[in-house]
Amino acid sequence: MTTLKMPKVDRKIIKNRDNIIKDICNFTKRENVLAEQEELKPYETDGLTAYKQTPMLVVLPENTQEVSKILSYCNKNKIKVVPRGAGTGLAGSALPLEDCVLLVLGKFNKILEADYKNRCVVAQPGVTNLAITYAVQDKGFYYAPDPSSQIACSIGGNVAENAGGVHSLKYGTTTNNILGIEVVLMDGTITRIGGKVFDPPGYDLLGLITGSEGLLCVITEVTVKILKEPDTVRAILLGFPTIEDGGNCVNQIISNGIIPSGMEMMDKVLLEATNNFSKAGYPLDAEGMLIVELDGTKSEVDELIDRVAEIAKQNKSSSMKISKSDEERLKFWSGRKAAFPACGAMAPDYYCVDGTIPRGKLAKVLREITKLSKKYKLPVANAFHAGDGNLHPIIMFDANDKTSLAKTEKFGEDILKLCVEVGGVLSGEHGIGVEKRELMCEMFNNNDIQQQLNIKISFDPSSLLNPGKVYPILRKCAEEGRLHIHGRDKSKFSDIPRF
Repeated sequence: MTTLKMPKVDRKIIKNRDNIIKDICNFTKRENVLAEQEELKPYETDGLTAYKQTPMLVVLPENTQEVSKILSYCNKNKIKVVPRGAGTGLAGSALPLEDCVLLVLGKFNKILEADYKNRCVVAQPGVTNLAITYAVQDKGFYYAPDPSSQIACSIGGNVAENAGGVHSLKYGTTTNNILGIEVVLMDGTITRIGGKVFDPPGYDLLGLITGSEGLLCVITEVTVKILKEPDTVRAILLGFPTIEDGGNCVNQIISNGIIPSGMEMMDKVLLEATNNFSKAGYPLDAEGMLIVELDGTKSEVDELIDRVAEIAKQNKSSSMKISKSDEERLKFWSGRKAAFPACGAMAPDYYCVDGTIPRGKLAKVLREITKLSKKYKLPVANAFHAGDGNLHPIIMFDANDKTSLAKTEKFGEDILKLCVEVGGVLSGEHGIGVEKRELMCEMFNNNDIQQQLNIKISFDPSSLLNPGKVYPILRKCAEEGRLHIHGRDKSKFSDIPRF
């Protein structure tokens, strides 16, 4: 990926840049079109900062009609469009192209309606995840999905990546918490899918678009369901002498029919880093730590806490703290929420891998990650949503050292291959983007890939929406039966470009 190839640049489009700017200004205010280098610089990357590209221009539309007109214009003139929300994604899904219009939804930042009767909120895509909870918490409601970046990430981006978070074990990811969306297709068509009711009849187009990473349409409105705050929420902090003991505890909790609202595990490296950063009071003598949060009625939670504590003892827990107040519970979580900045204090750069495995393979995978860390001579800290097997190994490296970056990429690739090998998948919540596109064929066969491409083409026949993301294949070869190009020295037909 250090030699990342993207779609061929259309030089005619770039030469016509001034005219394109003039035309787009017919659809939105001139101030919403950014064209100077100093204006474009902040948009050259998303959360995956290892790869950068300055876009041809940035457009910040103010309403759905403007989005429709811009997309229609770009479609007619064969101009590539890359949608972007808050830019917090970690897979490079919003990485710009040299000849693209980067369509930024930052001005779509209003909550349009809080409908308590139907227990939903209608929001524009630029509204942050946490802002939805803030908007309804005075009425005793909240929005369940809570990615670590929830203070900054946008709800439209959450839909595009199917974001999750620590509470996804019990309450699901974004796809389980949205009711409807308004979208604009590449030809400018505005359409609505779903509404204020759960699971409407017909094809699950809502599920299709959720997690589509901007390849199918541009999201301009989102309706999410909100939940009533539980009567009681408590957490238990458990230390273990080995990661295997912690993993066994997780399996036993789930197999006993207990579904925590959140269950997170951290290894010793991350324990030390986060404790230094947030002073969360973690057990530093433990090799692994588990945070188990339970919610419901007081009597239910009290019983479940006792059952979890007993299961932890059976699995050799070395320490145990049970929250006595909401303040203490939030302190337990403070370290986990600060995992990324804590790792930032350990090395110049970090690279977060996102893969999901069967819970029973946790110990095996972590052992292999430790071996890979020694092989590549790069430190790694492990955080994961233990209940649903979503791993987030965080590799520390120095991006200024190209050798270090190349090793980091290969390290991350080996981790993801391992996830698939043990029966898991390439992504739990971060998407594929450019980061994992070369690995899609590790998980999907030719027919699978072709079917996905057919869906893409049905929405976007000219492949102008976010090209170069997710699929590592040649368009021509896709039409003739798919030819996969790995792009590495030992690859089949390595002299053929990907696009």
